[in-house]
Amino acid sequence: MSSPSLWSELRAALRGTEADYTVIPLRRAVFLLAVPMVLELVLESTFAVVDIWFVARLGSSAVATVGLTETYLFLLYSIAMGLAMAVTATVARRIGEHKREQAAITAVQAIWIALLVSVPFAVAGIVWARDLLALMGADEWTLTHGYGYMQWALGGNVVIMLLFVINAIYRGAGDAAIAMRVLWVANALNIVLDPILIFGFGPIPALGIEGAAIATTIGRGAGVLMQLWILFRGGQHIRVLASQLQWQGDIVRNIVRTSLGGVGQMIIGMTSWIFLVRILASIGSEAVAGATIALRTMMFVMMPAWGMSNAAATLVGQNLGASQPGRAEASVWHIGWYNMGYLLAVSVLFFLFNEAIMGLFTDDPRVIAVGAEWLRILSFSFWIYGWWMVSVQAFNGAGDTATPTKINLVFFWLIQIPLAWWLALRLDWGSSGVFWAVFVSESAVGLFTLWLFSRGGWKSAQV
Repeated sequence: MSSPSLWSELRAALRGTEADYTVIPLRRAVFLLAVPMVLELVLESTFAVVDIWFVARLGSSAVATVGLTETYLFLLYSIAMGLAMAVTATVARRIGEHKREQAAITAVQAIWIALLVSVPFAVAGIVWARDLLALMGADEWTLTHGYGYMQWALGGNVVIMLLFVINAIYRGAGDAAIAMRVLWVANALNIVLDPILIFGFGPIPALGIEGAAIATTIGRGAGVLMQLWILFRGGQHIRVLASQLQWQGDIVRNIVRTSLGGVGQMIIGMTSWIFLVRILASIGSEAVAGATIALRTMMFVMMPAWGMSNAAATLVGQNLGASQPGRAEASVWHIGWYNMGYLLAVSVLFFLFNEAIMGLFTDDPRVIAVGAEWLRILSFSFWIYGWWMVSVQAFNGAGDTATPTKINLVFFWLIQIPLAWWLALRLDWGSSGVFWAVFVSESAVGLFTLWLFSRGGWKSAQV
């Protein structure tokens, strides 16, 4: 029998397949999972760029409103992503064990947790939006015109929580194509509604900055409805029945316990960036602007690598569930080499064309110089960072979210931040000191995490 063509495999990846990822050839399993996961993240990052482009037309205060609101949403994102890690690992393990009913029950408990977590954020956003913005130093325009944005963004945060968690269910089950299509619908609707609700169209009045939040809530809400409809109708690998909707405390406790490490990972990463920004701010606004543009550029081009790494989490979880730890480890090495190859190409691009890339976003020579230097310095460590991505997701996919949290705590809080402060301010290296501290700490954490992964302790993690 001839092997399937690349085109037929691509169609299968985009449409979804009932293939058992613990049995089919490993390269095919990686391809079928990675393609939709990569496209999912690329589209999500594209929406973020388009959304802020529309908002920017309302002025700098409108952009500031979005930024100030996101400082509060960062905590929500940390919880949502940490919970999603635990959900992917647990569902993947049950699918690998061929316990689809238990996977569905786990999915229901994860949804209950998401609903409960969203309540305090919703209350805070609806009742204290203006106070929260004032606490962050918002200007008069934001306090007068922008608080409605926060009310919608935080008040309707349940759609964010559910979007993260239910897509994590699909990824763990191996239905990555469903997660991809859900985000296609949510973000496409959001992009269409953004200009209509912000600037008005026909009988629809211009709602300004508040319209951006309403568009996002409607788009994500439509995505959640699509998720739930498919989940109860049945995807390729998982289906929830009405009889499974009851609360099960033991499963909830297991998910929460596993998710704590994931939440810790996200909080450590986000707070370390806040400290780095504070150091850069003491150097000058150009340093902050250059670093911000460079970081967003790097995050955008890294999305394919993150997508492939997410595939590793699913493959590790399912293969451990199927009692195939060797295949679980092999999947990580496969994806790690793919990640390294892709990010080596990105490194060459950033090393050779860093100033031209920065010039696409700004014409300020100082900002260009700062951002170009970061792209050049970090280009030396991208290939290591690719291995860090996939090895961290291997731990998370196995359900061992605590180990990456401890590693991040040491390398980011105890090494990166003090080293950045010492090089930038004590040795007077300026922004270069921050960038070299990031290079040293992230190269070290990548190599250490890969070494720890190779020792194999993650194979005995229980979820």
